[in-house]
Amino acid sequence: MMVLWIERIGRYCIALLFIAGTLQKLVDPDVAQALLAMRGWPVWLMWPALALNAVGAALLVAGIFPGPVGITLALYCGVTSYFHFLPQDPWQMSIVVKNWATAGGLLLVAARGAERGFWRP
Repeated sequence: MMVLWIERIGRYCIALLFIAGTLQKLVDPDVAQALLAMRGWPVWLMWPALALNAVGAALLVAGIFPGPVGITLALYCGVTSYFHFLPQDPWQMSIVVKNWATAGGLLLVAARGAERGFWRP
């Protein structure tokens, strides 16, 4: 029983990052769009990223489909690290490290979900 509570709290903590990402993109989309443009990607991709942040956070909180959600969001964290990889900017590099640490936590969520049945809530 205690393990389930620890897992739930862990999912909530990770979900907070994606909730914050959703709010950041809603409040000031120019920042995310600038990172996309700087790497030559279309700025409209910020909107699907916002949706992925919002839906991913909701599914993490609800504990629905932890396997696919964990893997999808871990991949998202890996891809977004590319936009923050600016060695001359220590703040951006700390975001890269945070993204990879978050991806690791999400893979643990996925693994735990696989124990229960990969696709089941």
